Amino acid sequence: SQTSADVSNVASFSLPDPAGNAGGALTSSLLKVLYSDHRAPAEDLSFQDVLTKVRGVLQGRYTQIPQLSSSRPMDISSPFEIVPKGCTGTKRALLIGINYIGQQGQLSGCHNDVLNMVEYLKDVHGFEAQNITLLLDDGQHTNPTHANILNAYRRLVAESAPGDAVYCHYSGHGGKLRDDD
Repeated sequence: SQTSADVSNVASFSLPDPAGNAGGALTSSLLKVLYSDHRAPAEDLSFQDVLTKVRGVLQGRYTQIPQLSSSRPMDISSPFEIVPKGCTGTKRALLIGINYIGQQGQLSGCHNDVLNMVEYLKDVHGFEAQNITLLLDDGQHTNPTHANILNAYRRLVAESAPGDAVYCHYSGHGGKLRDDD
């Protein structure tokens, strides 16, 4: 089944769209829930609320079924937070957008997803530009090769300290790999 979908015009999601007309269906839906009309939601949302609302935006239009996974047990009724309350450190972000320019399966919205997420992170959560790393295959930013992605994660880990908030975002094709362990 489909795991990614480009939206040719994110205006149908009523998004603030500083980056262009195309976007990924999932990122566009997430931003519609979290950042519609350039504002954070008036009410606090739980992880379950966000997931349910994103599914509602996608339902009937796209076959994607967003899911939540975690390496640790979590209470999905707890507040959805990109920056946890009480965060006293630096807010850091790594965002990767791969449109696969000139390749089979080329996408058109991944760069816009990243740029829209950057605006949201800066505007709503106070992330500063110098603490945001972008990897884009656009010829202007660091190219998101395997080595560059791993190095960016290593640098993010090395620079982060207790009390920091770290946000990672990926827009591009995905895949599944069975965990035989």
